[in-house]
Amino acid sequence: MELLPVRIGPLNPFIPDLVVGLVLFGLCYLALVRLLRRARAVLEQREEMTQGAADRAEEVRARAEEKRDEARAVLAEARHEAARIRHRAEREGAALIAAARADGVRERDGMLAQAAARIESERAAAEAELRVYVSELASELAGRLVGEPIAPTSPTAPSTDNIR
Repeated sequence: MELLPVRIGPLNPFIPDLVVGLVLFGLCYLALVRLLRRARAVLEQREEMTQGAADRAEEVRARAEEKRDEARAVLAEARHEAARIRHRAEREGAALIAAARADGVRERDGMLAQAAARIESERAAAEAELRVYVSELASELAGRLVGEPIAPTSPTAPSTDNIR
């Protein structure tokens, strides 16, 4: 039994072959539809997992960026604090050096004043001690100049205080 009453050769299919072909096509179609639906579901699930992982990775990257910015801010603040501490230490060091220098100058001035006073007292003592021998030494010097011995003058003679 042919589908068309006209003789067209192999292009005119038999009805039982056509029915078997349609049934097989329907079965294949249904099997492929179910298979494609499952494949589509797997692909969608894979896409969701991939996109979810990408979203999570982006979130982690954003959090890491925030933490890095926070760390940079903390480091910058620490650098500024270190600079402030160094500056303050330099000022304190300069002040301590100035104070030590001032103490040294005061101590030096005190030592110089003590030394000057001691020198003055020793000079006065030496002068008083030498004053006893001035007339003798003057007589001896005059004798050497004249060539004859000259007797020393008495201690009651007027002394010259301008000898220095």
